[in-house]
Amino acid sequence: METSMLVLGLVVFLALAFDFINGFHDTANAIATSVSTRALKPRTAILLAASMNFVGAMMFTGVAKTIGGKVADPATLDNGIQIVIATLIAAIIWNLVTWWFGIPSSSSHALIGALAGGVFAGAGSDALNYGGFRDIILALILSPLIAFIGGYLIMQLLKVIFAKRSPHTVNKGFRSMQIFTAALQSFTHGTNDAQKAMGIITFALVASDRLQEMEVPFWVKLSAATAMALGTSVGGWKIIKTMGTKIFKIEPINGFAADFTGASVIFGATLLHLPISTTHAITSAILGVGSAKRFSAVKWSLAGRIVITWFITIPITALLSGLLVTLLF
Repeated sequence: METSMLVLGLVVFLALAFDFINGFHDTANAIATSVSTRALKPRTAILLAASMNFVGAMMFTGVAKTIGGKVADPATLDNGIQIVIATLIAAIIWNLVTWWFGIPSSSSHALIGALAGGVFAGAGSDALNYGGFRDIILALILSPLIAFIGGYLIMQLLKVIFAKRSPHTVNKGFRSMQIFTAALQSFTHGTNDAQKAMGIITFALVASDRLQEMEVPFWVKLSAATAMALGTSVGGWKIIKTMGTKIFKIEPINGFAADFTGASVIFGATLLHLPISTTHAITSAILGVGSAKRFSAVKWSLAGRIVITWFITIPITALLSGLLVTLLF
């Protein structure tokens, strides 16, 4: 029992470490545009993002249940704890590597890919719930497409509405509105991303027979929300620079359109209990808005690097997690 509790404690530590890293890795998602347009000072933006992430994380659990039960049934796995440990180590390694190079990759892709790879290597192909895994992958693929189209259409609409206004007046007004959209985007980030750590901890609790069903305990919600908020408060300046300045020159009206689109897509996914990549949604919204502003204004070479990272994240983390399961357990 003592050893079992120590191992379970390691799972909780790794899950909260993943959530903390996710927080500073994905801080840029919510505040990059508001910082780059000077709607918010960096420190103010980070504190706003941290507090709203915490609030959002405490309010929902649907995505956590999807993470914990749709890829595989933890109650049927004899080595579920070991699989979770390998999953978290693989996802953490990938998050740190992409953060170091300033690439806005997906923590969601990393976790889902690592969990699938760990289950496959540790329990065999029959243990994977292919239907549930397919639904999650479909949401991860469709959400950036929806965000890109939404960002493009919203920006085109705003261009028509404010065509006769002076750019200075328009941007002054939207700079104030960006405070609202930064808070909204941080809130929705918490409703979706923080639940992934909650889901993986609950997965481990069910696999170790300490829970009988996929219901997220309050202490799991509170600890995951706190870890996400603390990570967010650290900030992720490398990725803020990439998203806020390197894709295209963002003005307040562009930032508002991108933030509103990204938040809408993320919250829609949360209501459907689907884990999506906040990174993908927000980056795609920025690309869509930039395309509406002027197609040539977008630095498509950088966008291409980001997209390549999206596609390779799941197979790389799946292979890494599978390798860890094979070597360590």
